[in-house]
Amino acid sequence: MNGMLPRILGILFVIVSSLVLAGCGDDRPEQIQKYQQLSQQRLGQLATMLEDKQLRNANLLNQYSQILARSKPDLKPLIDELAKDAGSQGPMYQSLERRLKELNDSSNFIDVDQQLDEAQNLYQALDPSLYNDLLSDPVNVIADMSNGALARVNSISKEASVLANGGEDFGPGSQLVGNPGYGSWQTNSSGTSFWAWYGMYAMFSNVFNRPIGYDRWSSRRGYSYYNDVGRYRYTSPKQASHQNSTFEREKKRFSSQGKRFQSPYAKTRTGATSLSKQSSSAPAVNTAGNRSKFRSNYSKDSSFRNSNSRTSRGVSRGK
Repeated sequence: MNGMLPRILGILFVIVSSLVLAGCGDDRPEQIQKYQQLSQQRLGQLATMLEDKQLRNANLLNQYSQILARSKPDLKPLIDELAKDAGSQGPMYQSLERRLKELNDSSNFIDVDQQLDEAQNLYQALDPSLYNDLLSDPVNVIADMSNGALARVNSISKEASVLANGGEDFGPGSQLVGNPGYGSWQTNSSGTSFWAWYGMYAMFSNVFNRPIGYDRWSSRRGYSYYNDVGRYRYTSPKQASHQNSTFEREKKRFSSQGKRFQSPYAKTRTGATSLSKQSSSAPAVNTAGNRSKFRSNYSKDSSFRNSNSRTSRGVSRGK
């Protein structure tokens, strides 16, 4: 009997150790997979809501586009391009769809932490209330193009924004500058960075204003939802890396001249009004360049923990 005791204790030790190790297992891949499933559902639900005209700012975008196209037919190609954001063919929805596909491939990320961050952020970005707030940017672009005939939404007036932020009026389309859905920062032969519009959006430069330089825009930009509220959620890790590289390059250029250069996101601009509760709880925009430092509260969300039906009801509250 005495000889059996050490063997029994040894077996118990192995069993307990196995249970402890199992309890300490890495559940991040499982969390990522769960977020992928829920985000796929939300993506489809968001497309349906856009098609069924359940998002206020999407409806305004359509209405504003039709009104402006009648009064300024020469700008119709650009207006029609902006109106795409009212549906699932616009650059912002397409970006979310592309990010969801990229989420499936771990090689797109530095490590599993970054992949989990992206999974959480994408899940949040697909919240209809947040997406509705995001659409305030293209709505306000069209409002500004109307020279005051159409009112801005979820934002103070252009004049008030310039005054409140000590900024500069960069002309129509300025709310979209810095948003990778509409263009990107490029560098010319002299090492200066400037905003290059994609496709039809180049009409902003051709018709309204000169090219926008990164250095001046960084210190003089006005408020936009993307740059001051939604950048963290609506920017992929690759896009955030490109934004950070642009900043570091410009910072180095200024440093070589004995000057100091601040990030365009070092200070949040004044201008948001009547945003959703979800937007009000957004992380600070200057954390977007370092995504590993933020962990989403959505991991505690009942719609993540529980069934698909709970998720559906959670989404419907954002109408």
